[in-house]
Amino acid sequence: MRLRPFVAALFFLAGPAGAAAADLVVSAASSLTDAFQAVGKAYEARHPETRVVLNFAASDVLLRQISSGAPADVFASADQSAMDKAVKAGAIDPATRQDFASNRLVLVVPKDGRVHVTGPAGLEDPKVTRVAYGDPASVPVGRYTKAALERQGLWGVISAKGVLAQNVRQGLDYVARGEVDAGFVFATDAAIMKDRVDVAAVVATPTPITYPIAVVAGSTQAREAARFEAFVQSADGRAILAGFGFRAP
Repeated sequence: MRLRPFVAALFFLAGPAGAAAADLVVSAASSLTDAFQAVGKAYEARHPETRVVLNFAASDVLLRQISSGAPADVFASADQSAMDKAVKAGAIDPATRQDFASNRLVLVVPKDGRVHVTGPAGLEDPKVTRVAYGDPASVPVGRYTKAALERQGLWGVISAKGVLAQNVRQGLDYVARGEVDAGFVFATDAAIMKDRVDVAAVVATPTPITYPIAVVAGSTQAREAARFEAFVQSADGRAILAGFGFRAP
């Protein structure tokens, strides 16, 4: 397969030499991993002259990479906060910013877990000792989790049991391996491990979970980056995203 997913840390350490001049480098939030691998393959099939190089990590981590000079042409984040920071840092072309998908926050538990939980309030149970979620300081799913629990008056007690994850997929892995009693992830992430985790509840968030995408300001292939962004938002692109559980923005 020509499309090459990268582990973010290794990609960043490789620096600008890590991608060839003809590559279109797409830095995307961890929760987009499976969907954007499919999108990238479909894009390459339509544009065989272009090779899509995918870089996945937490949205804030990706922004730090871009701001530090790592190669990138397209930035897709899992919340508006990360993209707002990108605008403030001058890291993206704000005229190209568009929302392309939406998601839901869910509470997941390990299959055959030792504690029965049916919603966030159940996490107050003393039997629940470890709850995984993304670090709110750098991970969108963590910010959504914190805001949702604060609104319910549960953040204090649940954060005391918190196990911080570097990205949403790491939090999902903690739950799938039974290393925690429960965790907060996106619905699309829970779906890829439905054989190992159960969704205990859909959790309402104060703001909708939306995914923005934009062309990176320092891109040397701005036209190609804009064409990729347009494909993501096309009927074909959205059909691929829908196949992985993402909703229209």
